[in-house]
Amino acid sequence: MASTVHPALAAGNVAVVTGGADGIGLATAGRLLAAGLKVCIADRKGLDEARAALGDVLAVETDVSDRTSVGELAARVADELGPVSVLMNNAGVGGGGDALSNPEGWERVLGVNLMGVVHGVQAFGPAMVEHGAPGLIINTGSKQGITQPPGDTAYNVSKSGVKALTEGLAHTLRQKGSAVTAHLLIPGFTYTGMIRRHLSEQPAGAWTADQVVDRLFEGIAQRDFYILCQDNETTREQDEKRILWSAGDIVENRPALSRWHPDYAEAFKAHMDGA
Repeated sequence: MASTVHPALAAGNVAVVTGGADGIGLATAGRLLAAGLKVCIADRKGLDEARAALGDVLAVETDVSDRTSVGELAARVADELGPVSVLMNNAGVGGGGDALSNPEGWERVLGVNLMGVVHGVQAFGPAMVEHGAPGLIINTGSKQGITQPPGDTAYNVSKSGVKALTEGLAHTLRQKGSAVTAHLLIPGFTYTGMIRRHLSEQPAGAWTADQVVDRLFEGIAQRDFYILCQDNETTREQDEKRILWSAGDIVENRPALSRWHPDYAEAFKAHMDGA
């Protein structure tokens, strides 16, 4: 990976990846390490295995839902590695539940997926801006935070929040004239530890974490803010049509989540078919 992809990705710079012990975080950490960056991975478990796979990384047990824990992570990275140039807030969990169920699951999912990103941005971001050097903040969202498929509403809400947070962060950085840029990674169907717990083999429709990371760095090189990933069952054109349909629910005053409403099945099909 050449430093021309983004000046923050220069050899010798420091990168922090939360949720770095598995999946997209682990794959990203490996790419950053191969590019010559000094890398810290933070996670709640799996750090020994990740360190063995990656090699020379700082591995810190961290609960991103706990502001104090993330603050301690930031202090340790500053002390042991130096100023941070790359921050990837990637830690995430699923299994929250629908709008009427599982309050404990809601608290856990929002705590990790949304507040974990807030804590990361606020623990590392001000120092990255003050440092004055080029910096890169990547927050991992999800298509589910945009199109809102029924099922795990808590997860959708958390990833919607990450989208709004990262948009606001990008605006704030721009207003400050900062050399730090923010980017929203939007994975599709990806085979990570979250899926592996339910499916022992990678489904044909899923991308690997490495494919997502390929798209991530391609998007960064293009200075994309929204880094929209596909998978093996969904094309870019299909993603765009689904996103536009979701926005149309508001503009056309359709029922919420009309894509899954039986009265709109034919209209949605026609929309996707281009009729």
